[in-house]
Amino acid sequence: METLSQLFDYYATNGAYVMEEFWRHFLMSLYGVVFASIVAIPLGVYIARKKRLAGWVIQIANIIQTIPALAMLAVLMLIMGLGTNTVVLSLFLYSLLPILKNTYTGIRNVDGALLESGKAMGMTKWQVLRLIELPLALSVIMAGIRNALVIAIGVAAIGTFVGAGGLGDIIVRGTNATNGTAIILAGALPTALMAILADLLLGWVERSLNPVKNKKKSFTQAL
Repeated sequence: METLSQLFDYYATNGAYVMEEFWRHFLMSLYGVVFASIVAIPLGVYIARKKRLAGWVIQIANIIQTIPALAMLAVLMLIMGLGTNTVVLSLFLYSLLPILKNTYTGIRNVDGALLESGKAMGMTKWQVLRLIELPLALSVIMAGIRNALVIAIGVAAIGTFVGAGGLGDIIVRGTNATNGTAIILAGALPTALMAILADLLLGWVERSLNPVKNKKKSFTQAL
């Protein structure tokens, strides 16, 4: 109960600071995932067409994913220095694999009969991609973005070690304070809440984009 009381006292006294770091933490995570999506989605579409390249590209993304977060930040810090840009680049690299892999899987799993039908109707490759492949693969791609954002929110907490701020600042301060448990919770709870809300929101978007579900819904409404 004492820890809970200290936690509420901390929020009452430092509410504006916590919100500022919450917003900074969220933006770093979001930028990393958005930039990764800009690169990984077109690359995933490309390697879905070039099977020989797919294994190599995905393997490279796998290797990046296995690098410990602190080691990644340390290396990038030597190149880019301290600050949020280093963390955003790190999150960009960590977000590549789930988005790339899901894009590749989504495009590869589109029914070949639908692709042949589109071509038979005189569609160009771009039209087939835009009107058939991407709409059908969108829910799978969104699942990759969802996973990437949840991972990014967790990894962004260590951005404090390179002067990027975020909720990790509060957690680290708690390790050096007398009432440390309450302060650690003051940073950890909003981080967990952010990850849960992001997962729920993008999960809802993913389900709403599912072509099978939408088809069943339309059929039910028609009946």
